[in-house]
Amino acid sequence: MPHSSDSSDSSFSRSPPPGKQDSSDDVRKVQRREKNRIAAQKSRQRQTQKADTLHLESEDLEKQNAALRKEIKQLTEELKYFTSVLSSHEPLCSVLASGTPSPPEVVYSAHAFHQPHVSSPRFQP
Repeated sequence: MPHSSDSSDSSFSRSPPPGKQDSSDDVRKVQRREKNRIAAQKSRQRQTQKADTLHLESEDLEKQNAALRKEIKQLTEELKYFTSVLSSHEPLCSVLASGTPSPPEVVYSAHAFHQPHVSSPRFQP
């Protein structure tokens, strides 16, 4: 029995002829490659921008780190200075020599901080 023309011929009628199919496949392949090329280019641009942003952030953090290290050094020097001032003041201090604990407002009264031998290089005009 011969095949009906509807069943076998209909499959061929839905797709383009072989010459045109190769051509449309080539067009789709070129379009897909172009789309992929553009996507890859955008991806590389995003990656470069992210690297640039990280580099700038790293530089900022390095600057902050250097500033904080400088501040630590200054504060350490100030601590040494005040420690030496306190050490030289303790033998002369009448409040400490009396042996009786004084209320904090007496120990830390305003006139105690205006003595000429107590000065910080950091607070000099």
